[in-house]
Amino acid sequence: MPKHPVIAIAGLACETSTFSPARTAAADFHPRRGREIIDRYAFLHSGTPLGDKASWEGALIGHALPGGVVTRLAFEGLANEIVTRLAQICESCTVDGLWFDIHGAMCVEGMNDAEAELLQRIRVVIGSRVIVSASMDLHGNVSPQLAHQTDLITCYRMAPHEDELDTKERACRNLVGMLTSKDYTSNRPFKAWSKIPILLPGEQTSTRAEPAKGLYELVPQAESTRGVIDAAIWVGYAWADEPRSHAVVMVTGWDAEAVTQQAHRLATQFWDSREAFHFVAPTGTLAECIEHALQSDRRPFFISDSGDNPTAGGAGDVTWTLARVLARPEFQATDGPVVVYASIPGQQAADTIARAGVGATVTVIAGAEVDSIHEGPITMTGRVHAIKHGDRDAIIECVLQVGSVFVVITKLRKPYHHESDFTELNLAPRSADIVMVKIGYLEPELYEMAADWRLALTPGGVDQDLPRLGHCRIHRPMWPFDKSFAKLPDLTPRLIPSSNEAFPDNFQG
Repeated sequence: MPKHPVIAIAGLACETSTFSPARTAAADFHPRRGREIIDRYAFLHSGTPLGDKASWEGALIGHALPGGVVTRLAFEGLANEIVTRLAQICESCTVDGLWFDIHGAMCVEGMNDAEAELLQRIRVVIGSRVIVSASMDLHGNVSPQLAHQTDLITCYRMAPHEDELDTKERACRNLVGMLTSKDYTSNRPFKAWSKIPILLPGEQTSTRAEPAKGLYELVPQAESTRGVIDAAIWVGYAWADEPRSHAVVMVTGWDAEAVTQQAHRLATQFWDSREAFHFVAPTGTLAECIEHALQSDRRPFFISDSGDNPTAGGAGDVTWTLARVLARPEFQATDGPVVVYASIPGQQAADTIARAGVGATVTVIAGAEVDSIHEGPITMTGRVHAIKHGDRDAIIECVLQVGSVFVVITKLRKPYHHESDFTELNLAPRSADIVMVKIGYLEPELYEMAADWRLALTPGGVDQDLPRLGHCRIHRPMWPFDKSFAKLPDLTPRLIPSSNEAFPDNFQG
């Protein structure tokens, strides 16, 4: 092994709802290539411990906003480019490792296990000798096939994902540590995989609250066990109707007994906690949440329009909630309670508002260009409050005041997670009476800002009422779809074959 191992980087990341009519195209991944990948991650830069211990070679990574299923054309184009670029890297040097930078809940037209398919194609090029370390979102799905083709695998330990970069750095640190260890030979770590028949949305499994908080606090304890390299718990992704959609525990390390014991401990704790999971905030119908906000004296009062959350896979253009907000008499007059609503996409509406300019009165039609299942497009007449050009996702952002409601209208969909997202549009969310955001649990800045908060159970491609979505391909029984189990699930961890061994056709997972 050379003094500095060569590690390639590749991966595609997109959290995709199979219940959304939206489709994700290649351009949505905003691909980065070569040096652009290294530049993205400061922990790989020269002068850092990881940057100085390995030679990093970027192939291609793509990170798309959560959305609808990825088109087969997009996947094939990006996957082929990844394979081609990796082949070029392998021709120029001996590749020792691969960092597989993924999310884990990417659904592709005509595929059941997109990340495993992508890694299988990558393995054809890099071979079975190369050590692969994957980093994932805890809302990803880990099939036995994906676990088989990786050697090291880890995921976030916080929801919201404040530890995203820490997790990616850990995946790289584990990989570099293995490749540079004086004791490393050609042996591969043991991988204990346990399937847990639970499928819950992130809003019921936030690590801000119990039981997820306590469950994830057990992960570092398991990781500190002698013979263990890494421990991870995947909640899974609830809005993908695929056989691999369920919770998983994986523990990797050099001691088969230790990884098996720790995986069983975590899996058992997860299963035993199933009835304790609850929404991270008080919930209700939209009408109930608005009534509570109007009666409250706590400002600003946040309401999550959760069913169309674009950062969970919603199309982002469902008009159901906005139509009902604008119809309420409390918000008809300009001196009514100040409501900020973020957001609704409308390509023509954004262009029209941008041409009209701030201060103009315009009538526009927006929304339901993609998801019109629940409500059609909405017509609004109001005064243009703000216009902003150049956002990476939205392209154009506008604010239209309709009565006392300040509606953020975008050319393309965009999530609103930061206070600056509002202030740069001449909005003052801290001074508003109600702030309504297409989101599930509040991201850190919004959570800090909110004096109070309710999660509205609204319709959309990421509806929090999972049973009414109509899953038909997940394995049953599955909590909470099924509350009665004829027999308790077998949580015994299975040792996944190493990546340089054949995967058995009769693997029981």
